[in-house]
Amino acid sequence: MHIADGVLATPVLVAGIAMTLAGTTLGLKKLDDDKIPFAAVLSACFFVASLIHLPLGPSSVHLIFNGLIGLLLGWLAFPVMLIALILQAMFFGFGGIVVLGVNCLNIALPAVMVGALLRPMRHHIPAQLLGFLAGSGAVLLTGIMVSSSLYLSGEAFSKTANVVFWGNLPLSLLEGVISGFIIVLINQVKPEILKGVHSNV
Repeated sequence: MHIADGVLATPVLVAGIAMTLAGTTLGLKKLDDDKIPFAAVLSACFFVASLIHLPLGPSSVHLIFNGLIGLLLGWLAFPVMLIALILQAMFFGFGGIVVLGVNCLNIALPAVMVGALLRPMRHHIPAQLLGFLAGSGAVLLTGIMVSSSLYLSGEAFSKTANVVFWGNLPLSLLEGVISGFIIVLINQVKPEILKGVHSNV
């Protein structure tokens, strides 16, 4: 999911930075004091899960749990993931600094979209299906966005873009299954987390 520095075209980088700044600003406006510990835990989960990755051209394939984060935090997905991406780039050289905006946008925007779509359905479908749809749907959208970022950066990356997209399909199924079990566990152990998820996130 992470794209390395020196790959993307300047217009793609500028658009990614601008949209990530907008999303992060909106997310921070929705950050209440009582959400900070939960947001920090989910940011740490994303940080650790995405460090275990399989390189795929100028990108990589790894678990990200963005669907889960989007379902539970909504727009807070932007600052939560941006912080983790900054730390990964600084301490592990994972991804890059210049490409931070695009990497965050490609992961956080699908989280927000999937969360907004599924959040109203949380009381009407089984918890495991809710988690599966969130996890698989967000990863699938992220794969499309990463591929699009590469494709828009030049014809030289068109084949790589296709490889990245198809490489993310099995990952979307795996993440959907894992996210489904996580939502079931949350629903059994701390159901107030899901009950507290509301439309203004």
